[in-house]
Amino acid sequence: MKTTDYLKNKYIKGSLLVIAGLLLGWLFFHQSEPVTKTETIQAEEHHHAEKETIWTCSMHPQIRQDKPGKCPICGMDLIPLAGSNAAVDEQAVQMSESAMKLAEVQTSMVTKGTAEKDLQLYGKIQVNERLLQSQTAHISGRIEQLLANTTGESIKEGQLIARIYSPELVSAQKELLEALSLKDQYPKLAEAAREKLRNWKLTDEQIAAIEQSGKVSSTFDLCATTSGTVLNRKVSEGDYVKNGAVLFDIADLSEVWAVFDAYETDLGWISLHQSVDFTAQALPGKTFSGKVSFIDPVIDPVTRIAKVRVEIQNFGRQLKPEMLITGQLHSKIKGNDSQLLIPQSAVLWTGKRSVVYVKIPGSNPPAFKMRKITLGNATNHSYQVSEGLSEGEEIVTNGTFSVDAAAQLAGKTSMMNPSEEKPSGKQNLGTMKMANDQASPAKAMFTVAGNCDMCKERIETAAKSVDGVVSAEWSAEKQMVHLLYDPAKTNPDEVQKAIAKVGHDTEKYKADDEVYSHLPECCLYKRLKY
Repeated sequence: MKTTDYLKNKYIKGSLLVIAGLLLGWLFFHQSEPVTKTETIQAEEHHHAEKETIWTCSMHPQIRQDKPGKCPICGMDLIPLAGSNAAVDEQAVQMSESAMKLAEVQTSMVTKGTAEKDLQLYGKIQVNERLLQSQTAHISGRIEQLLANTTGESIKEGQLIARIYSPELVSAQKELLEALSLKDQYPKLAEAAREKLRNWKLTDEQIAAIEQSGKVSSTFDLCATTSGTVLNRKVSEGDYVKNGAVLFDIADLSEVWAVFDAYETDLGWISLHQSVDFTAQALPGKTFSGKVSFIDPVIDPVTRIAKVRVEIQNFGRQLKPEMLITGQLHSKIKGNDSQLLIPQSAVLWTGKRSVVYVKIPGSNPPAFKMRKITLGNATNHSYQVSEGLSEGEEIVTNGTFSVDAAAQLAGKTSMMNPSEEKPSGKQNLGTMKMANDQASPAKAMFTVAGNCDMCKERIETAAKSVDGVVSAEWSAEKQMVHLLYDPAKTNPDEVQKAIAKVGHDTEKYKADDEVYSHLPECCLYKRLKY
């Protein structure tokens, strides 16, 4: 059949028309929705992102899986980790928002400011050494009568305090009377005899009385050469004393010294002419004020304290020597407005190391990495930072130990694992538990004797000086130390030894008697029995 015959066939002609219509329709609709290169790339990225979604546990953020399922630790459903595509430091630990809320993790910015601190100092009232004098015997003899014979008695200058029998004085009086009988021939002889009596502290009135009476007195009246309070009586009636012997120690208590014990770590906060307010246990409700007049230039090698002196006018003689006092001192370190300050709760201690957790900027969920820092002075509730941080950085200030625990579980750099080595990413549950057990700090409690806040600071400082101690807290009420330590580095025995060395008995070790005796008055606790 010819071609023209095919075209004349109505069935063939209809089929060709239908095919042509379908072809035109496909061409029309295909061109109205062109596929761009950008859409193709986005589709590929979306598919790639779906394949790289990481699933984690809200309670155990160290768990990372590439597909949904159950947490191998607690059995909770895994959730997709938001922003899991973001590049985060491999040694940082990430925590979901829910995990941070459960652990009460809080952060704050590192800021600059003025370091201020309130110091509490303990001490006692002492005699002003400039007003302390000795009453001596000016001639050898026997105490016939002692008129000032009690400690604490007040005497005044010129007051008769004793009568002394002195053979030398009897001879000197005879010489004077003989010289007077020869004064016409030897006028200078009488004056020499008078001068001899004056050197023995006889007054001109006493000498004149001898000349007028013409009689030799067998006793000599000893008068006080100063006014004050008798602190120490060193003679009794009938004692024989030599010329220059001390009879009484006398102090003028119109002005006294308030002497405080200051640890060497606190000396940077104390300066001359600084105001100090203090109270005395014996005078409740009364506050005394003065200024620092002296700071001891030498540190006691045993107690590690220096004496700080405040001079006080003692109106009404209210303050008495050896009275225990408590001082309050508010201090600022000059020229430190540019010093970085962080809360004390942000710092973790591992022996001599101080570390904080810094939030990585832009991380979602939040990621934190441990950083070693160098601390300066401790203020009321914060530390100065000398090295390791910059203004504006965000650090963990509450729940720091929880963040560190998460880092330990994840095998990241942490307080107990300072190395930068990253363990293998594939660990079974048993391996993770073993690593966790090795990294977890141990706890211990033991008895330590002490009295006051100074004892608390001394005990805790000694404990923290041992390498491997994470934290140490002493309770004066329970006389117990709560210890958190790294068992791979130390043990409670070593900590107890360190505490005993600074003067405090523990349940296993007794402090050296000499060290204990050098503790401040308020720190002399009741010794433990061994």
